[in-house]
Amino acid sequence: MNQLFNQPISLKGRLTLALVLAFLLLILDLRMGAMQQVRMVLNSAVSPVQYLAAVPEQLLQGVYESVRTRRSLSSENAQLKREMLELQGVVQRFDFLVTENQRLRSLLSSESDLDTTRMVAEVIAVDSDPFSQQVVINKGLLHGVYLGQPVIDDQGIVGQISSVGVSTSRVILISDPSHGLPTRSRISGIRVVAQGVGETERLELMHVPHSTDLEEGELLFSSSLGGVFPEGYPVAEITRIRRDESFPFAQVDARPVAQLDRIRMVLLLWPADGEHAPSAIPELLEEAGQ
Repeated sequence: MNQLFNQPISLKGRLTLALVLAFLLLILDLRMGAMQQVRMVLNSAVSPVQYLAAVPEQLLQGVYESVRTRRSLSSENAQLKREMLELQGVVQRFDFLVTENQRLRSLLSSESDLDTTRMVAEVIAVDSDPFSQQVVINKGLLHGVYLGQPVIDDQGIVGQISSVGVSTSRVILISDPSHGLPTRSRISGIRVVAQGVGETERLELMHVPHSTDLEEGELLFSSSLGGVFPEGYPVAEITRIRRDESFPFAQVDARPVAQLDRIRMVLLLWPADGEHAPSAIPELLEEAGQ
């Protein structure tokens, strides 16, 4: 008998027994919920393992989100910097246009003779010759510019046209050593000639008697003598008067009212009833072609 009960169960028997037990457990759990408590215990025991298993994935996900967020912030920061630079450029251009608009308004409102035709021109080049005070403007025969035409800015007289091309012209400044401009004092009415000396900040008044009534600080305006410049435009302010009896005339210096070293826009003047009016452009071009 002992040998009979001590014989081992075969593999098939064990498999059959296991299947029967599993089937019984399924029926008991389905009908009576017998395994519910067991599942709760097993879930509680396995939960820490599940949490530990999920930690690496969560860490990797956090690192990925952090890297992606950093890259996104870096890209957004670079984009914002580019937009800021573009906006700064637009603002600078806007400020420049506002300044140019103010200059144009000031230039156009500087006209003192309402019967004079006028046109705005822009300085496009400055003569590189140190012994010459001349600039080039973007107006020429096509616009009715003529030799000797007066040129002013929003402050006062700048010079006159010395040569004319088809679309550009050259302006000799009143500071040029070869340029002389008849002027008169606003207070005393004394007429003197303002001569250029090659310096944009200084003119010399020629042949002024020692007994002159001119005083420092007086403004000099253009006179109509010579028939080039209309009367009444500001020219210069007297800055120094030296009365040395060893010289035949007083030494008088004046500072041009126009800022000759930084002019960018000027105004061309035409007499309203003159032969050089802009309306005569076609005739001038025909003569130039012949």
